[in-house]
Amino acid sequence: MNNLLKTTLIGLFFGTFGTTIGGIIGVTFKNTSKKFLSFVLAFASGLMISIVCFDLIPEAFNLTGIVNIFIGIMFGIVTMIVCDILVDRKFNNKIKFKDNKNTLLKTGIIVSIGLALHNFPEGLAIGSGLEASIKLGLSLAIAICLHDIPEGIFQSRQYA
Repeated sequence: MNNLLKTTLIGLFFGTFGTTIGGIIGVTFKNTSKKFLSFVLAFASGLMISIVCFDLIPEAFNLTGIVNIFIGIMFGIVTMIVCDILVDRKFNNKIKFKDNKNTLLKTGIIVSIGLALHNFPEGLAIGSGLEASIKLGLSLAIAICLHDIPEGIFQSRQYA
């Protein structure tokens, strides 16, 4: 089997497995508390922050200079700020985000937009990580898989 096919299959497996497991958890455990959901969000955030700080940025330094790394990080930050502003403008007229339920709704909307924006780079990260080294690629794939479990939980909550 050639490398492109192996990389594609690894990315497909790890990309869908975490979301599937999260979806099963979300549908199975119908009465999850806000405390649990907040913990799951924090866990997913911690995973991605650690991967960025301890794997992606050091590997990027091996491949390019600090200017390109800084531009990429700033582009990501600005993209999420713009998404947050757009969600505020679009939904503040329709929904008053004053209680916790509506705050979670806003968070869910922002997470959904973020998911749409980051699924493509997730695939690029796994593919380029596997191209750089098997260790980096597999650690990225496993971290992304674990990170996708909370995504599956939140996406399946409407069906619980």
